[in-house]
Parts: sequence; C-alpha cells; structure tokens
Amino acid sequence: MTMSTHERRGKAVTTSKKAARPNPAQWVAYSIGGKLPDSMQDWVRNDLIGDRAVPRHLFRSMVPFVPVFAAFMLFPGPLALRASMVLLGVLLALFYSVAYMSQNRSRRLERHGLPPDLENPKKASRHNAEKAAYERLHGGPQQ
Repeated sequence: MTMSTHERRGKAVTTSKKAARPNPAQWVAYSIGGKLPDSMQDWVRNDLIGDRAVPRHLFRSMVPFVPVFAAFMLFPGPLALRASMVLLGVLLALFYSVAYMSQNRSRRLERHGLPPDLENPKKASRHNAEKAAYERLHGGPQQ
C-alpha cells in the first residue's frame, strides 16, 4: 500500500492507493486463461509466485470444471454415484493441474508481460542457501 498526498482547496488530503485487484468477473475470466489489465500486474505476480500460490493455483484450476461437475450432478442415478463422478473428476483435474503447474504459471506470467521464469523470492533464497551449503560440503562444480 502506498500513500500519496494531494492538495485540494488548500487542504492536504492523504489517500491510500491499494494494489489493483480484479473484480469477480475479471477473476473468473483470469481463471479460464484470460488476461488482466496491465494495472493489475502486481496482483498477478503475487498470485502466481507469492506465498500460498500453490493453493491458489489449485483452486483457480477447478473453476473451468464447475459446469462439468454440475452436469455430472444432473445425471440420473443415486446421489452417491453422481457424487463419485464429481469426486473422480476433481481428482483427475487436480492431478493434471499439479502436473502442469509450472508450465501454466510460466504461460500466465508471460501473457501478463512478466518474465516467465519468476519464482517466489523466499523459495529462491532457500534454494541458493541449499546450493551454497552443498558446494561448501562437497566442493564447487568440477571443470
């Protein structure tokens, strides 16, 4: 959050400028692969590489399947059978969502004008620390 001060009729007015967030319709469109306006780049960056990006990805990846899951519930037969169809669909969708998470993140970052190889800063520093510890213990790369 950034603060800015504006002069209005001799009085200083302080306003807070929040990071732009998508409205529900924009978020649904984003969930099915749409591009958000450039003013929301910071929100997209945080959504894709910030803390808790994996749970957000898993939830977001289920949105396009909601109509399919609803259609499964309209099939004839016992409720347990229809619920099992939905559960099987959810598990299959989650499997593929996890399998293609990094490719999906790269594609979304690139579509929004961000470098496709961005990663969480905490994760990157942890990786660098582990790499440095490994090299101290086992020596650097052999030439």
